[in-house]
Formats: sequence, C-alpha cells, structure tokens
Amino acid sequence: MNNNKRFLAIGLTIGQLLVASLHAQTNSQWMKEQYRPQIHFSPQEKWMNDPNGMLFYKGTYHLFFQYYPDSTVWGPMHWAHATSKDLVHWQQQPIALYPDSLGYIFSGSAVVDRYNTSGFGRDGIVPLVAIFTHHNIEGEKAGRNNFQNQSIAYSLDEGKTWTKYAGNPVLKNPGITDFRDPKVMWYQEGKKWIMTLATKDRITFYSSKNLKDWTRESEVGSSFGAHGGVWECPDLFSMDYEGKKVWVLIANINPGGPNGGSATQYFTGNFDGKNFIPFKTDTRWIDYGKDDYAGITWHNTGTRRIFLGWMSNWQYGTVVPTKKWRSANTLPRELSLKKVGEDYYVASMPVKELNSIAGPTKLVENVQAADRDLTKNFGAFTGLAKLDITTDKAESFSVVLYNELGEKLVAGYDQASNQYYVDRTASGKVDFQKDFAGRHTAPRFSNKPSIHMTLVIDHASIELFADDGLTVMTEIFFPNRPYNHIKLQSPANMLWKKIACTSLKSIW
Repeated sequence: MNNNKRFLAIGLTIGQLLVASLHAQTNSQWMKEQYRPQIHFSPQEKWMNDPNGMLFYKGTYHLFFQYYPDSTVWGPMHWAHATSKDLVHWQQQPIALYPDSLGYIFSGSAVVDRYNTSGFGRDGIVPLVAIFTHHNIEGEKAGRNNFQNQSIAYSLDEGKTWTKYAGNPVLKNPGITDFRDPKVMWYQEGKKWIMTLATKDRITFYSSKNLKDWTRESEVGSSFGAHGGVWECPDLFSMDYEGKKVWVLIANINPGGPNGGSATQYFTGNFDGKNFIPFKTDTRWIDYGKDDYAGITWHNTGTRRIFLGWMSNWQYGTVVPTKKWRSANTLPRELSLKKVGEDYYVASMPVKELNSIAGPTKLVENVQAADRDLTKNFGAFTGLAKLDITTDKAESFSVVLYNELGEKLVAGYDQASNQYYVDRTASGKVDFQKDFAGRHTAPRFSNKPSIHMTLVIDHASIELFADDGLTVMTEIFFPNRPYNHIKLQSPANMLWKKIACTSLKSIW
C-alpha cells in the first residue's frame, strides 16, 4: 500500500470510529463539561476552526467546518458537518470530506447548482457542489509556492455524502503561497459563478460557467484595508438599502485585527461581475472583539444575509483551557445595511430564531442610580441570558458579571473616548497566553443621544451588540467558578430607561 492509500485508509477508519463514538455518547457526558457553550454550536470533541460550505437547502441549514478528529489542536484538516432546522439546535453529522492524495481539505464554500451547470446532477436531482482548497502539506514542507489549489466535490443526496471530482484541482495555483478559501456565488446578471479567493493580502475574483473551468477577472485590496497579515476566508454579496443595491466584500485577516490577532474586515461598494469598486477605503470590522474570525455568510437564504464566525483567535485558540474540545461558533447573525451620514455600514444582530430558546423576561424601568445590583431584581445569574439595556443619554456605564472569587467580566461604554469595551483582565483563567487578558475597545458609530446595548451571555462567552448592531464585540472567558451576579455601574447617577433580562435555555 503506498503512503497516499495508507493515509486515506487511516483517515476513513478514524472517521468511522469518531462517528460511532459520537453516537455512543449521551448528552450528559459532554454537554455539562466546564466551559461547554450552551447556546452556541461546538463539536462534541476535538479541534474545530473556520466555518465552511454553509448553505440552506430544503429546510435544512448545513454547516461544515474545519475539523481535526484526532486532537484538540490543529492538524490535518477535514470538513466536518452539522445540520439544523432553525439555526439554533444543531446535530453533528458524519465527516463530509477527508484529506486525500491532493492534500488537506482547507476552507471553502458550497452552492446549490439549481441549473446543473456542473453536469453533476442526474435524474432531476439538483447537485450541491462544495468548492474548497486542497492544501498539499508535502509541497509546503518542500518550500514550493503552489501547494494550495481549488477543488470541488458534489452531493446528490442533499449533503449526506460527497464525491470528489475526478478532474481536481479545477483551479491551479499560479505560484502564490497563500491561494485559498474560495467563496462562490451565482452572479445572475452575467449568468456565471463568481469565486472570491484570498490571495496573500488581497482578493482575486474568478468566474466560471460550470464550476469546473475558471477565468481570472480582477484583483482588489492592495491599496486599501488592513494589511497586518494574510487575508483569508473572503465573501462577496449584495444587500438592498432603500432600493439601492450595495455590495459587501468581507476579508478576514490574521494577524492585524483591531484589538490584536485575527478579525473580520469589510468594505462596501459596487461590483459589475468583474471588478469591485469600494465606496470608501477606510477599514471597518464586522466585529471588533477578539473572538470572531473566519466569518462568512450562508448560501441560498434569499434576501437574508446570515453570518457566522469562529469564536476564537489564532493568538491563543490552540491553548484555551478546555479539555475534550476546542472552539465554538458565534451566534448566527442577521446582517443589514445602515447609513450614518453618507457612509454605508454593515450591522449585525442575533438571528430572530434565537427567540425559540428564550425563557421569561424580567424588566426594570426608569431607574436612576450610579450602581445597581441586578441580583436583587432578577435573582441569581445562571450564566445563560440576553440582557437589553437602554440609557437616557450616551454616558459612561459598565455591566459587570462576577463571582465570589472576585473574578469579573466587564462590558460597557466610555463617553470620553466614545468607545464600547470589554475588559477580561480579571475574568478568571487568563495566564495561558500573554495576549488573552486585556481591555478591548470598539468605536461608537451611532449619533443617537441614547444608547441601546444587547449582551448575549453563555457560560464562556459574551456577545455585545450596540446601537442596533452598528458596533459588535465578541469575547470568550474562562472563570474558575461561573459568574452568578450582575451589577450596573456608572460614574454618577444616570437614568437607566430599561433593563431587561431574558433567560435562555440550553440548545442541547
């Protein structure tokens, strides 16, 4: 048996054992692990990073993701698979794509080929087509510059099983060390597929009529955006703003994020099937927190643009203090366009489907105080909640989650700097990596006189949505004991117009 065949046989055996193991486990064996997310998707065990191939088809949301079934640290990448009917409750499926003789299965996308442009469909069955990067590890080790190439696979059973195309790779590397993460969309005006590809620290567009033969269209990004690291996991899509079509280009970057490490930048502009022309060249971020990366949108969701990211950071993702698994996804988020002055911004809020796990809401209104212990109003904090806060004016305040050990996570707004922030300096376990602890900030874009902030809190994460999603921050944390208290603080008496705490139910 040659090395490639041996590698494939081992991979299949590992995958089969993993699936058997997952089916053998009961929920009680893993859902109650320390730091296990209760309202976010996470794999039952082992390593996860980028979301891949997200598509919606026949009532099912498909989430594929970078996965290594043999360890809790990064290794030979597979595409694992999970499905959901509501974007909230997820079921992990068998691994979809395994490494092969062409390499590891790196990030990419998937589409519904409803016109059967690929020719993979038969007997009236619409093919689903995955487009991904083959990463040849031997070529990388040998120092070659063409070890990443684009390949495809197809499914004729609604995503349950996948067949790799015999003619892979369909797009060969022209000699670029970073040539990866294809995000493909159907461009109706030109009746062609557009591939948005990360190429070093910029984006290259390719087009195809059949998903097999690709033509280079243009390159963009060399003269604008953040360039502190390589660009990865791009996305291109349009949204409507009062009858005007606005195109959004996402380019994840690592490193070079606004608070260090990896993050997701975006640009708005026009796209004509060949060139993307930005309206403005300043750098904006989908999420200013430390822990939202590799985010892209679902395919085939109509006018909805639903975004999902990897809830970690490459600065410390491989060393966070979880034991049997590493990493989770952010909440799925609905993207929209908002205009501030003459500029278009991408706003994001949790999808409405999150309401399916909402419990009772406790409400306090028109309270004037410098400090307010919400435990007296809402009872002991249980760790799963959505907190909505509206203030009378845009004045400084903070929300503090804390426990009896003195550990705390602080989120709030600073009037002097006109910034939102999350401070996890004293949040619990912070010494596993030097860049984890810190106070992280995000600008305020709204010009409204009052502030509305939503915090979605899980056992080991907080997601901050301010001013109807114009500013977003995601941060993970690891207290030695769960936070069981919430208090509000401000430098002087301020009017808290509304404080609403909604309990959330576990998705497991």
